[in-house]
Amino acid sequence: MQIYEELVARGLIAQVTDENEIRELVNNGKATFYIGFDPTADSLHVGHFMALCLMKRLQMAGNKPIALIGGGTAMIGDPSGRTDMRSMMTKETIQHNCDCFKKQMSRFIDFGEGKAQMVNNADWLLNLNYVDFIRDIGACFSVNNMLRAECFKQRMEKGLSFLEFNYMPMQSYDFYYLFQHYGCNMQFGGNDQWSNMLGGTELIRRKLGKDAHAMTITLLLTSEGKKMGKTASGAVWLDPNKTSPYDFYQYWRNIEDADVLKCIRMLTFLPLEQIDEMDKWEGSQLNTAKEILAYELTKLVHGEEEANKAQETARGLFSGKGSLENMPSSQLSADKFENGKIGAINLLVACGLCASNGEARRLIQQGGVAVNDQKVASIDATFDQSDFEGDGLVIKKGKKVFHRAYI
Repeated sequence: MQIYEELVARGLIAQVTDENEIRELVNNGKATFYIGFDPTADSLHVGHFMALCLMKRLQMAGNKPIALIGGGTAMIGDPSGRTDMRSMMTKETIQHNCDCFKKQMSRFIDFGEGKAQMVNNADWLLNLNYVDFIRDIGACFSVNNMLRAECFKQRMEKGLSFLEFNYMPMQSYDFYYLFQHYGCNMQFGGNDQWSNMLGGTELIRRKLGKDAHAMTITLLLTSEGKKMGKTASGAVWLDPNKTSPYDFYQYWRNIEDADVLKCIRMLTFLPLEQIDEMDKWEGSQLNTAKEILAYELTKLVHGEEEANKAQETARGLFSGKGSLENMPSSQLSADKFENGKIGAINLLVACGLCASNGEARRLIQQGGVAVNDQKVASIDATFDQSDFEGDGLVIKKGKKVFHRAYI
């Protein structure tokens, strides 16, 4: 099976503009393609996983990836999938985030001469003359067509700023620029980017002629794909300092039964024949599938050693024989205690197990918290500072989340 057919079989292709041409380029290793990443944080998260894995697959098949970091478009903010305007970031923050992205992407993509490239659209967008830009590029866009685009329609009721209205022409200009200066003949992105991507394809063809080879593919975003990266207490990051390898493993270990095989098919590099056999699994076998998914993705992001540690820790804790060594933990500073005590609510928040006091209160009231195997029965429960000496206390959130707190 060739790479394009494999992408289809894995459920990764949703829409294309020129399927026959795209298939030929991709299968023959002749695609130079880009995927954009807006540097809105200092770490990639699991919501970026599908794009990173796709880039890796295509590079393995001989194609050349361009990781486009949106240092310029981040100055505006993408309105796609948003009900409000994104916060503005400084140039220094954006550059710091770009640097962090490249380090993390290097685990997936082989950068170097003749291999993958990383470029920053700030290099060309920030130097544009606005009047020249709207005369040259803006004239190619119909406002009526833009307002029909899904990324703008959902913002019209609450208000779409003119700042954000510029995002589509600027993203389209990215493809036009990459086509001319980097030989980029293809772009990939999620379904929410379809209108922006079509804008880029049409811009190239209007400026350079209909025979210009500029092609578009979108990735399939399943229900799991759309919510990837988010949990009740925030994002699941690829940076081990923000989400530990164990917590990363547990995120995938605890996904819904209905999503596990879809994620294995889209995100792992296991052979399709093996995955097809797993499609028949049900009941307790789905837990085995979740372990496989969690292990494979943790190995991909954090390496085999960390994946082994995470799996051993998770299995040990689930069986009640876990070691404290690899358990996620928090060291509590003295200022977390008042008169030598800390309340259960404050403890959960201090350990990052809950994002707010309200969430911690609800979790305790629902009977979802235990400390050293004893259920926390009251939101007013407190723990002495001396309890956290030595190995500390083991907090259990729900049935599957374990965390050690010590001083």
